[in-house]
Amino acid sequence: MEPKSATESAVVMTHLVLPQDANPAGNLHGGVILKHIDTAGGVVAKKHSRTNVVTVSIDRMAFKQPAYMGELLTFKASLNYVGRSSMEIGVRVEAENLATGEVRHTNSAYLTYVALGEDSKPTPVPPLTLENETTKRRHKEAVLRRELRKKELELEAGQKICLEKK
Repeated sequence: MEPKSATESAVVMTHLVLPQDANPAGNLHGGVILKHIDTAGGVVAKKHSRTNVVTVSIDRMAFKQPAYMGELLTFKASLNYVGRSSMEIGVRVEAENLATGEVRHTNSAYLTYVALGEDSKPTPVPPLTLENETTKRRHKEAVLRRELRKKELELEAGQKICLEKK
């Protein structure tokens, strides 16, 4: 399988915040942001793997600043890490006030997807080529997050065993 670069699958998507996306105060609902983040990440995973993909986890979701009705959201999604069948994608969300032109970083998230074959089972994906210092840094950080996720799963499994013994 030929390696691919993160640039080959990166996407930029936009969404205009409309009244149905906001609460009565005009703030964007967090669930609307999550939906678009998952869509942007899923497109990156599908472009890289060229197969169906499923969301396995949202590792971290940070709400840094609110977004408001009438603002334009930009979702920048890029591949950080590739395993055998899994992929970590980072998504950065920016809100632009269309009246003033002010752009704010509102959210960031890391999502893990798994590629599925025709049998709906995990299938291998192309390796990731680290083409520059930015992709190397993102990959290194993703490896650390992956190790932390594994440790958390081990702790959860240990806690479950302890609870079952009680």
